[in-house]
Amino acid sequence: MAQVVLRDLVKTYGPIYAVDHVSIEIDDGEFVALVGPSGCGKTTTLNLVAGLIPLSGGDIYIGDRLVNDLDPKDRDIAMVFQNYALYPNKTVFKNLAFPLQMRRLPRADIEAKVLAAAKVLDITHLLERRPRELSGGQQQRVALGRALVRDPRAFLMDEPLSNLDAKLRVQMRSEIKRFHQDLRATVIYVTHDQLEAVTMADKMAVMSGGVLQQYDSPAEVFAHPKNTFVAGFVGSPAMSLIPLEAGTDAGAATLRSPDGWSLPLSPENARRVARATTAKVILGARHSTLKVHKSAVPGAVAGKVYTVEPTGDITFAQVYLGGHIVIVSLEPQVPIVPDEPVWVEFDQDKLHLFDGETQQALPRN
Repeated sequence: MAQVVLRDLVKTYGPIYAVDHVSIEIDDGEFVALVGPSGCGKTTTLNLVAGLIPLSGGDIYIGDRLVNDLDPKDRDIAMVFQNYALYPNKTVFKNLAFPLQMRRLPRADIEAKVLAAAKVLDITHLLERRPRELSGGQQQRVALGRALVRDPRAFLMDEPLSNLDAKLRVQMRSEIKRFHQDLRATVIYVTHDQLEAVTMADKMAVMSGGVLQQYDSPAEVFAHPKNTFVAGFVGSPAMSLIPLEAGTDAGAATLRSPDGWSLPLSPENARRVARATTAKVILGARHSTLKVHKSAVPGAVAGKVYTVEPTGDITFAQVYLGGHIVIVSLEPQVPIVPDEPVWVEFDQDKLHLFDGETQQALPRN
């Protein structure tokens, strides 16, 4: 395996920047997820690494080789596609063997590599079947096996689980994660599903509009989003974001809503808000950091329940605070119904605050 370095990558289509000066370093044996909504540039970035489309600018290194001008077959990478791309008339064995036959390896070497890959992926018993006789999960394993037999320097995976049903997707997440752990493979994995990125990757690159928004471990991205886009995209359910205005009330720093309610700030949060470029501040809060009360308590904001969504082990509720909705979570035994008046308490130690002008996070001390 090898380190992969993307340095100031650019891909333009006329005046449109599909990839806008993206730089990422992927260490040898690291699993990195490129994640973002449709059209964010993640698949284009992957295709640039694979050599399937030409660069408009920047450099790509795989190991110590600059591969900008190399054909895909010469980059020593293997791709796993969304639609598996298996040959329907070939057996599993022949599907796995095909890339090795193209490299004209001896028959004995081909058989040894195919059997080794089949053993790793637990598909030895499927070698004589054809793709139409396999389930979606089995076909995905064969697609992984076909990439594995090549012994590439890096694996590139383009939304490989998006065609599977929800239950099988969860199972295959575990399979791919174990595949990576066992082989210590360098993996670049494209997905629009931030849950896949959070559960599988060592690091995640969050993209929007062709721009890299944040690149860090999933835990760091979740805990310390750099801007409102990352805050609203990473996490399920998404972080609640409320535009407010900073001010004072009896000498104490507060955030005020146009709807008439206000939230007093702790001294630390008051210092953070003071760093904003304007009085406009965006308040962010995860569902797990909010407490719901059935009666007024000091510092809590009055609201009204909009919807209630029981999920079994946790209940989510959408609560109107004036004209904005926040998502809160409760224990399933807590009774709560739509249109019920409630009071929402914010945890001052876990507030996320963003500059209302730049959308960037206001740092803690």
